[in-house]
Amino acid sequence: MKLSTKGRYGIRAMYELALEYGKGPLSIKEIAARQSIPEAYLEQLVLPLKREGLVTATRGASGGYRLSRPPKETSVGAILRALEGPLAPVACVLEEEGSCENADSCAMHKLYKRIHQGLNDMLNAITLADMLEDKPCHCA
Repeated sequence: MKLSTKGRYGIRAMYELALEYGKGPLSIKEIAARQSIPEAYLEQLVLPLKREGLVTATRGASGGYRLSRPPKETSVGAILRALEGPLAPVACVLEEEGSCENADSCAMHKLYKRIHQGLNDMLNAITLADMLEDKPCHCA
């Protein structure tokens, strides 16, 4: 799986908000400058994050964005799903039970299902708090 720019920038923006958790909101301009993300692009990313309840917005001169819940309760999986949609290697693993006529006899379907489950389990286990414990990164 290769993360898109949307996913990479979204994780970086959420990491920046985690660094400031409990200190007040950060403006788009501040987040963009600190993480080297184009402001216009970042504005597009906060909408799905807000819609999924991962961030809250405060209006006004001292307004901005903040995490909706503590960093330990925000997983990388939730961030990526909010920005990228379902995280699956192939579409057939997302389809309703019984919609794939070969699901029971297809070794590939079973393999892809295991990859899907493993990937989601791993990304759900990594939180913003875990990232805060690591050394700061200034990478793309």
